[in-house]
Amino acid sequence: MSEKQTEDPALREYLSGLGERVRQARAKRGMARRILARDSGVSERYLAQLEGGSGNPTVAVLRQIAEAVDYPLTELVTGDGVPETASELVPLIARLRGFGPEQLTQAKLALDRIGNGKGAVGDVEAAKAKRIALIGLRGAGKSTLGRHLAMRLKAPFVELNRLVERDYGGSIGEILALSGQPAFRRLERRALESTIADSDTAIIATGGGIVSEPATFQLLLDRCHTIWIQAQPEEHMNRVIAQGDFRPMARNDEAMEDLKAILAARESAYCQADASVDTSGSSVEDSLILLEEAARSLLRG
Repeated sequence: MSEKQTEDPALREYLSGLGERVRQARAKRGMARRILARDSGVSERYLAQLEGGSGNPTVAVLRQIAEAVDYPLTELVTGDGVPETASELVPLIARLRGFGPEQLTQAKLALDRIGNGKGAVGDVEAAKAKRIALIGLRGAGKSTLGRHLAMRLKAPFVELNRLVERDYGGSIGEILALSGQPAFRRLERRALESTIADSDTAIIATGGGIVSEPATFQLLLDRCHTIWIQAQPEEHMNRVIAQGDFRPMARNDEAMEDLKAILAARESAYCQADASVDTSGSSVEDSLILLEEAARSLLRG
């Protein structure tokens, strides 16, 4: 940090806030610092300085970072996004921005009805049909439990990431390395839309970062009964290692710190699920019992 920066309290405060916004944007995307360095072309060392509040980046550098994490540049620079305490508004705002004048009028009328206690709860439940979507970080057990739950409920099992890989013709790692986060999120949205269109009944295992794309996550909440599969960070890490999958934290000495930051950044979104099941310290069978109870309760309405 230059002598001028050191002497300017307002600038120090701004750069500290900027660094925190970069760190949170990276965490929400589930990106280790080395992955962001690779995708943005900004050195890992400089990113560490920036997140620590001692970097003073140019707009060009911030633009590279914003594109790599698929985050609005203006919000990164100004911090004028939706406050953290109102993060549940993010997916709603994202949907409203895509509405035309007629749709906005209908949305206002719907909000008025809800405000007057006349919301159509039955319509909401009908839209979700018999689809159960499992959300949560990697290593929570979504795929393993999802397959078992599908057999118990005699429902099709869908793993969104496998659909994405099939449609792209390559692995998730290849998609992120060759096409970046924005392309992956578009493919993820398309996979979810096709699953909803094709199946009224399904058990869907989602990718851990689906909550970081507001419009896609809102679609999931609107059209599926959602269950957050939880676990302690240490268990997430151990399960990921047991699977032999270190993405996106391979060769990163700060893997646990990254995982905890990702969980903290996404927790408010995961909390919007219709139900939750904590698998910490539990066997697959015990976790499955809890998950089946939660799923059947949601399907009964």
